[in-house]
Amino acid sequence: MQWKLFADLAEAAGDRTVAVDVDDDASVGDALEALLAAKPALRDRALDEDGELRGDVNLLKNGESVDATARVEDGDELALFPPVSGG
Repeated sequence: MQWKLFADLAEAAGDRTVAVDVDDDASVGDALEALLAAKPALRDRALDEDGELRGDVNLLKNGESVDATARVEDGDELALFPPVSGG
């Protein structure tokens, strides 16, 4: 499973892409836990004090917004990114 990280999330992890291994019946939440285990410095930036994904962090599977209960399949691409603003 491949994660793509953007902006300060990539900086916190020290990498823009991270590969993780998950079971065949894994959820996005399982893949997120595997990511945080591989890159523990990302935990404080990605999760709030209750251990939930921060409201300002977007979670995508294959370019679509999903929640942690979505199932993942081999070859899926997951992404985390902060809100984007411009002007």
